[in-house]
Amino acid sequence: MRHIAFLRNVNQGQRGHPSTADILAAFADAGAHDAVAFQANGTVLFTADHPQTAVDDAMAALAARSGVEREGFWMPLLRLTAIVEAHAIESDAARRELTLHGGGELDPEDPEVVRVASHRRCRIVDAGEGWIVSINGRDRESNATPVAELLTGTRATSRGLPTLVRLIDRFATGGGQSA
Repeated sequence: MRHIAFLRNVNQGQRGHPSTADILAAFADAGAHDAVAFQANGTVLFTADHPQTAVDDAMAALAARSGVEREGFWMPLLRLTAIVEAHAIESDAARRELTLHGGGELDPEDPEVVRVASHRRCRIVDAGEGWIVSINGRDRESNATPVAELLTGTRATSRGLPTLVRLIDRFATGGGQSA
């Protein structure tokens, strides 16, 4: 089964960040030999029977290989596709982002969730186990990562919906295998 990994706080090619080669080698070390990087933000398509183990092992291999420790989150590509398709049709899709986190499921209607998100100029509109979709109050902002981290007490990382639409166009429809 194909999955998507979101590595937290990665900007491949910048000083102090892991390179694409290091990330792909780390996934290969973890047994995901077909891993493909998408863009330069730590988004990786991979195949694994046990994706959590593969991501955990890849993050350990990345730290050993490059000296750079990062957190990694994952989601099945089919689930990601369903979420993206549900939100890409909305008029405010360009301001939406998907955040993966390690803190269970948040209730978008919970008053504390609404308060914290509002304080950071966003609104959570969808959620599931380990993920949220939010709408930012302004174009070109990304506010959901700190919101998810504050609400869950765990690390999180986000990708904008336009980026995920491009990822789905490339990979979920049987598209190319290169970044």
